[in-house]
Amino acid sequence: FYRRRVVEIKHGRVSMLACTGYIVQEFFRFPGYISPSSELKFADIPNGLAATTKVPAVGWFQYTVFCGICDLWLMHQVPTNPPGKLCTRLFGEETTNYEYGFLGIPGYLGGKPIADPEVKKKKLNAEIANGRLAMMAIIGMFFQDGLTGSAWGDWANYTDSPLRAFENELGVQAPLGYFDPLGLSKDGDVETFRRRRESELKNGRVAMFATIGYMVPEYFKFPGYLAPSSNLKFADVPNGIQAITKVPAEGWLQWVALCGCYEFCVNRPVDPADPGNYGKGKFGYGNMVLGITAEPMQDAEARKRGLNSELANGRLAMMAILGLWVQDGLFGTPYGLYAGSSAFENELGVQPPVGFWDPLGFTKTDDALSFRRRRYVELKHGRVAMFACLGYIVPEYYRWPGDLSPSLGLKFTDVPTGFAAFSKVPLSGWAQMVAFAGSVELFQYVDDPKRPPGDFANAGFLGVPNSFVKAPAGTKEKKLAAEIANGRLAMMAIIGMFFQ
Repeated sequence: FYRRRVVEIKHGRVSMLACTGYIVQEFFRFPGYISPSSELKFADIPNGLAATTKVPAVGWFQYTVFCGICDLWLMHQVPTNPPGKLCTRLFGEETTNYEYGFLGIPGYLGGKPIADPEVKKKKLNAEIANGRLAMMAIIGMFFQDGLTGSAWGDWANYTDSPLRAFENELGVQAPLGYFDPLGLSKDGDVETFRRRRESELKNGRVAMFATIGYMVPEYFKFPGYLAPSSNLKFADVPNGIQAITKVPAEGWLQWVALCGCYEFCVNRPVDPADPGNYGKGKFGYGNMVLGITAEPMQDAEARKRGLNSELANGRLAMMAILGLWVQDGLFGTPYGLYAGSSAFENELGVQPPVGFWDPLGFTKTDDALSFRRRRYVELKHGRVAMFACLGYIVPEYYRWPGDLSPSLGLKFTDVPTGFAAFSKVPLSGWAQMVAFAGSVELFQYVDDPKRPPGDFANAGFLGVPNSFVKAPAGTKEKKLAAEIANGRLAMMAIIGMFFQ
């Protein structure tokens, strides 16, 4: 375990530096030459994997030597030290060797370890978590770079992908577009794709009927008997999974026979190139057994739109019926809410339609401190997300007049909306934003453990600093619940905007 933890921390640190190296070069390059003898400037080296073709052999040799020196002498892991606590391994023993302090600052430059054990534990956990995230991020950048030519490359640039064999098929719809994260279609096998598409359509159609079958009995049931010989009425059969215990064996046999008849006799494919088409016409009301014929849709665009709608509705129905089953199995009704016990089921944020919603069981330990910390983080992220959404929307209709950066001749109207703004904001602007956010976090809105999460002593109504305006009497709880709900919506909205 010790060896694996040492390796994990080392890889995480390298990955964090690698991610930074990918990002910084998009905004800043050193001036001058990286290799004067080769007349190679820093500006000549492309970002990402393409740089490997530009760096001369001498540069690779320098990299290797530098990494070797760091690993063998400058950043040595002593087996008696905790994983990740490094020191030098130079000649001279204690006279010339030193350890590293906070943020890796060497001891001879004043670097000291964190004294508070709780703060130290929190920082070390954060480093491991950030390192794991960075390892995933840099792998993603490598793949994106290798496939599209850039770590932020457009999918359209990956022209050699075997997935393009199906990217114009029915079902490729917004917002996900062509979605095959498991690479099931990467072999480009047309027959396999058609078989999966037919299965998808069939399962979707059954799921749509099943979902309707869950809802209709809540409002209507046939009169009379379902099984006269068993004295079983339709009204006696409960809705949902519990109905399984009421239906007699003959009923199950009839269902199996009906499904088999449709599978092998009624639904016969018309064209192998058109999976799911059984010659039943619009809405599938045609029936060869009963002699009912149905004409196919003649308008090609209307047919495409209708088939796309069927696929989308079938996918939604498959998710819906699974949700109904899980809900039914857990609570005895497909529309049941959480009915268990929890120390937090009466907290703010427990709102219709989901009620107390904690599917991953984060609060099952009833740890009040952990719940408070998560609620504080949720509020903070929600507030930032609401500002971020406004920041995306408002510039579409209004921009400040004048200059954003007079020294650079950069006007507010020159800065595009969204991600493209990153390439326009100068480094001094980023420094100002970081400084402002830091001042708000550290000095203006400071969490007080004695107050409710997100309730800051110097923030009044609507968060106006040092405001004397307070929420109207009797409306505070309602407005706090609304803030949580709006923050949750904003977090989903800003993620959608990022993807879009």
